[in-house]
Amino acid sequence: MIHNLKRKLIRFFLFTVGYFPARKNQIVFESFLGKQYGCNPKAIYVYMKIHHPDYSMYWSVDKNFASNFQEDDIKIIFRYSIRWIFVMAFSRFWISNSRLPSYLIKPKHTKYIQTWHGTPLKKLVLDMDEVHMPETTTTEYKNNFLNESSKWDSLVSPNRYSTNIFKRAFAFEKDIIEIGYPRNDVLTNDNNPVKITALKKKFDLPQDKKIILYAPTWRDNQFYNKGLYKFELELDLALLKEKYQEDCVIILRMHYLVAENIDTKKYENFVYDFSSGFDINDLYLISDLLVTDYSSVFFDYANLKRPILFYMYDLDEYRDTLRGFYFDITQKSPGPIVTTTHELTKELDYFIETGEILFNDEFYDKFYNKFCYLEDGNVTKRFVENYIV
Repeated sequence: MIHNLKRKLIRFFLFTVGYFPARKNQIVFESFLGKQYGCNPKAIYVYMKIHHPDYSMYWSVDKNFASNFQEDDIKIIFRYSIRWIFVMAFSRFWISNSRLPSYLIKPKHTKYIQTWHGTPLKKLVLDMDEVHMPETTTTEYKNNFLNESSKWDSLVSPNRYSTNIFKRAFAFEKDIIEIGYPRNDVLTNDNNPVKITALKKKFDLPQDKKIILYAPTWRDNQFYNKGLYKFELELDLALLKEKYQEDCVIILRMHYLVAENIDTKKYENFVYDFSSGFDINDLYLISDLLVTDYSSVFFDYANLKRPILFYMYDLDEYRDTLRGFYFDITQKSPGPIVTTTHELTKELDYFIETGEILFNDEFYDKFYNKFCYLEDGNVTKRFVENYIV
């Protein structure tokens, strides 16, 4: 957090420099509040670095997460620092997948491209009836978000379904780039045995066991304070280890807003926590099964056409009280839904034995055709060549 005086000075500075020319080839990237080197901004950055190295590119980073930005040639600028203010002020593009600090004034010479970070199942912003997040009211939350979305010049959308929701939920009437998500290119281009074997070796994971990825979302009403959410792991890891340790391993990927550090010491060589500092696309590629709940990860994972299992132990509360859904997931999910440990282990028993999940392939294909049809491995190229250079 920063003091009000510093905020005012930053706003004044950004407003003033807006009348000066931008550095035409300068871009600032930010992913998940400066906590991760990943998602759509990373895909765009990597393509730019290879194909347009003449651009000057920086990453906006929360200093508490600097260890996640270890690539040799990444230029990082710490959020709220003097250098960060100057780089933000004179950049031609801001590219982010989540909200930037609310007090920022976008200079007139800067184009702010919001890539966002998922296809929505859960209701967003103006479509939400009530907000259960800490230190805010429903009205404050919506007003703050609309203040942010009013600064966006363009918004990336992964499909027509999302475009229709984004327009309404974000009250966004400017340029929507309905092109697919750049981050999903690797799920097409790197989905091969050579790459997958190399990733398993890099992460020190067994080559001869099935890998189950558990990637749940956060709960709006379970928190320590603003921006730091609790998460009670409802997986019975002791039971799962007893039943499946000879056949598989479990990798955990918590949401970036979750503050918990899951203690996996008791489950060594069976449970691995890859929540921080790992690109989730790598985790998708190495996993044989995704277990999730209401997280938008399942829209991305469906690009691989691998089995998905939904562990929705609090389905009624989440759907009816916390957020609400845009469609009936119980009727249109691309995989079976379970709500108890017993149901979960029955599905896992079949998966361990066969490598598959009992599910209607026709339902999966309909889901894929509605949500993944733009993901052809060339989204990043189309985006950069048409909207940046």
